[in-house]
Formats: sequence, C-alpha cells, structure tokens
Amino acid sequence: MVEMKEARRNKLVDTVIEKITNENIKFARLQFIDINGILKSFSVSTKLIEDTLIYGQYFDGSSVTGMGNIEESDMVAVPDPATFAVIPWRPKEISTCRFICDIYLPNGKPFEGDPRYILKNAIKEARNEGFIYKCAPELEFFLLEKNETHVPTPMDFSGYFDLHPSGLSEILRRKMADTADLFNIDIEVAHHEVAVGQNEIDFRYDEALITADRTVTMKMIIKNIAQQNGYLATFMPKPFYGVNGSGMHVHQSLWNLNGENAFYRDNKDTGYLSEIALHFIGGQLYYGREMAAILASWPNSYKRLVPGYEAPVYIAYAYKNRSALIRVPDFGKRHKAARIEIRCPDPAGNPYLQFAVLLHAGLQGIRQKINPPFPTDLNVYKMSYEERKSKGIISLPESLSEALKEMEKSELIQHALLPIAYRNFLDVKWKEWNEYRMQVTQWELERYLKRL
Repeated sequence: MVEMKEARRNKLVDTVIEKITNENIKFARLQFIDINGILKSFSVSTKLIEDTLIYGQYFDGSSVTGMGNIEESDMVAVPDPATFAVIPWRPKEISTCRFICDIYLPNGKPFEGDPRYILKNAIKEARNEGFIYKCAPELEFFLLEKNETHVPTPMDFSGYFDLHPSGLSEILRRKMADTADLFNIDIEVAHHEVAVGQNEIDFRYDEALITADRTVTMKMIIKNIAQQNGYLATFMPKPFYGVNGSGMHVHQSLWNLNGENAFYRDNKDTGYLSEIALHFIGGQLYYGREMAAILASWPNSYKRLVPGYEAPVYIAYAYKNRSALIRVPDFGKRHKAARIEIRCPDPAGNPYLQFAVLLHAGLQGIRQKINPPFPTDLNVYKMSYEERKSKGIISLPESLSEALKEMEKSELIQHALLPIAYRNFLDVKWKEWNEYRMQVTQWELERYLKRL
C-alpha cells in the first residue's frame, strides 16, 4: 500500500486536492464506460479524497456489462487526476467534480478488460515504434422532442447548415460548446447536419487517450444540456428511416516522437501523404471487415451503413470523395494538417476500443508495408459489381452478425482487445444480436399480417 501511495501521489494530485478543498466541493463523481460504451458513474464524498485518488474506490464489477462475473466481482476505480473537472450543472450547495477512472483489480494490477487500459496498451505499442497517435471525431447526434412513446420526433425539420429565426438548435449547440469549454474542450465546429433534428459538434484533435476522454465527456455534455432544455439527445446511429444516420468520422494522424507529422511528405503526386500514411491506410482497408464490429457495434449501426446516405459501404479510399471508407482531406502543404478520415465508426460505440483497433490496424499496415489499392474518385455507390470487382473493392459487413463472424476470425482484433475484452465483447454482442433478430417489428406486422 505504501508503494501504491508513492506511485500515485504527484504534484497533479496535490493540485486537485487543493482545488477541491478551496472550492468546497462536496462530492466526486467517478466515471468509466462499460464495454458497450455506456457511461457509468458513482459518487463519493470528498472528505477522504486523498485516499480515493491514491487507492481508488471499490465497486461491484459483476454488475457492469462486460466487466466481470459474480465470482470475481471486486474492482477498483482509480481516478485519473488529469480528468478532474467541476460539473457546472450541479447546484453549488452540493457542488460536484468528476474524474474518469482506470479500473484495477484488488491486487493493484490494471484490469485488462478495461477499455481505457486497452487504448493505453495500443498507444504504448505505437510509442515503442516511434509514433504518437492523434485523432479527432466528428460527433453527430439527433435532438428529439420528449414524449411518452419510443417513436422519435425530431425537434426541427432543418437541413445542412440551416439557421432559422428561432434558432433553437443553434442555441442548444452554443450552450453545449460553452459547457465544453468548462471541461477544457475546444470546440472547432458546431452546425446542423443533413437530416431532420440532426446536429454535429467537432472538437480539436489531440493524443488518442485525451481524445477518447473528451469524446466520453462531450457525449455526457450533449445529453445533459438537451435534458435540461426539455429535449432528448441520442447517438443512436439510425433513428429514422429514409434519412442520413449519425456517424463519427475519425480524423487520424501519426506523429514522430520529435513532434513532426509522420503522415506528411512534400509530394503532390501522393496528395502530400507519406509512405507511412499510405501503409496506415492500407492496414485499415485490409482489416476493415475485421474491425467493423468495434467501429459499428450495434444492430442499428448497419441500418446507417447502406448506399445513398453518405455513409460508407465499400472498402476503398479516395481524395475528397465522401463515398469511400477512407477519405484524404485536401490539406495541401499544411504539414500539421496531414491526416486521413475514416467514415464508418458511429458515436454509439466505445471510443476507447474504436481508437485502439484503428491504431492497431494502421500500425499493422506499416509493419507489413500494406499498399492500399489505387484511390477512386468515382462515386462507389454508383459502380456496378463488375467495376468494383475489377478495382478490388469489397463491401463492409451488412449486419452485426456478419461483422461478429469476421471479428471471431481476426488475430488482429484478439491482439488489440486482449483476451478478456475480446471474449466479453463477443459474448455481449452475440446476445444483443440474438435478441434483436428474434423481434417481430411493426414493419413486419404491417406488411405481412393480413397478406399471409
């Protein structure tokens, strides 16, 4: 216990304790996410905040999806002091701060099924090979009217970049951005998206762990601000038939340890992408089907990944062209802006696992020197099967079931998730799929009940 105290006691811990004392913060909310990506939280008194920060807080892991079984239920949530923030919507008389936690076993060892640990492990592999992985997600979501049914009703019928005189969604996005600033998240872009009731908020890129923490925080902020103003925010990929779904396009780059962008090369013929960047793309295309279950992890995710709604269906890459799985933005000679954008992830998943598998796939492409096929500037949706076949373009899985079967065969995903999370993820998602496939939907009743 003494060794643990020495290891975890540092200047940042002392600074956080001082802030909690000076601001008379009474409670600390300890947060982490389960294997599905659902935020979990419990509160502790700050009277013993030093012990909480150093030794953590015990909880029942068997009650958290994908975390443990009843025979091995004890887990310890250890707050990361770098994630400290005061929760602005809590009344001052019960002022509360929050921490994102790492999950440990009672013996002091990290729990290898913790999604945050899995991302840390991927980051460590990248650093061992001389790279820092930086990324930024585009968070899309729907704002819905609250009602007593499960029938979604959009809060507006606006379109892409629309701003109406009432500007209600604009006001909410502004409140979300202002609140994000209190959590030290710099919002770069906020706007109405293509579909009714759909919005997007983007924040500045950073190293992957910081970005994953901010993604979890941003989703919490969006949901809370919507709730406070009488609306429901959802990251469900496809709540409406016939319109675009919500994605989480992830912009990615590798940086050398000396601070240079490893994706940039001063060569117009390759779109200013380096050989490292091209191999990274090659790896993500090669392993695209195997990592699909992590990037799009719900049955509903695959109702978004269909032709015609700006979501990728086919495994290809392109410059500018948004119908391909991976897009290379036009960054010109701005070497710090050199990056690629993968378009199949959605915001309903677990960002720690999503970023981890993306990094592992890209690194494997670099190790194996996987060259991507030639980029396609044609609309892949409109290509015939023969055209796609001639260019070596295959499709993403069409269902969660198909994606899970690909994942079961994948050595890369086994390595990326480590044994506990790999096994737990498959178990949880197969149960989800089996429950989904046995449902009788309203569409089936309307179509078949009287006809058959």
